[in-house]
Amino acid sequence: MKVVILAAGKGTRMLPLTEKVPKVLVEINSKPFLYYLLKSLQMAGYNEFGIVVGYMKEKVALFLQQYHFKATLLEQKGQKGTGDALVQAHNFVGKEDFVMVQGDNLWSVDDLKIFQKKDAYHYICGVQVENPQKYGVLITQNHFLQEIKEKPKEFVGNVINTGLFKFKADIFVALRHIKLSPRGELELTDAVSLLAKEGKVKVQKAQWWLDLGCLEDIPAVSKFLQENWKE
Repeated sequence: MKVVILAAGKGTRMLPLTEKVPKVLVEINSKPFLYYLLKSLQMAGYNEFGIVVGYMKEKVALFLQQYHFKATLLEQKGQKGTGDALVQAHNFVGKEDFVMVQGDNLWSVDDLKIFQKKDAYHYICGVQVENPQKYGVLITQNHFLQEIKEKPKEFVGNVINTGLFKFKADIFVALRHIKLSPRGELELTDAVSLLAKEGKVKVQKAQWWLDLGCLEDIPAVSKFLQENWKE
């Protein structure tokens, strides 16, 4: 199964580190974060990668050369949202099922393996957290996704979207039917919600999940990888 990695964002919450490199190349324990993600995917059995790039895309190309990774770079021109980013991978994946990951997140090799599901459904990866109000909360029924509530002010659940998906080709049909969000972007989660209303999306829980969202996350991510990273 091919993997699409979204890595086009500027990473404003990681400033000043992202003044010179894109967010996915911020170094953790002397290696760019994208190194850990690609290695994990390789250990899970994936070997065809399409990386959606934008901000400082040339730095991602240099990284691939330096660390001897092979990937197809897919350019997103302009910051138009995660939905628009995925559209750039349409030709890369064709009509096949594929896995999509956010480039600033990390999962266990076992969880990545599980997402190689070839069945009639889309899958979204969830994990239980103590502070769900910061994320998109997954509302489920019998393992099926009902909707995604973004940063809810009231408690509606504690299983959140981690940014790991298995998609079928009709995700691109759903992306054509969504409208710009209030912040002027095409949101991938809006397309996933459309598919969920048709009973097409299942939720798969992860063992663990690392989020490199902002500067404050770096110490915890660094410590976790020091204690658990194995190649």
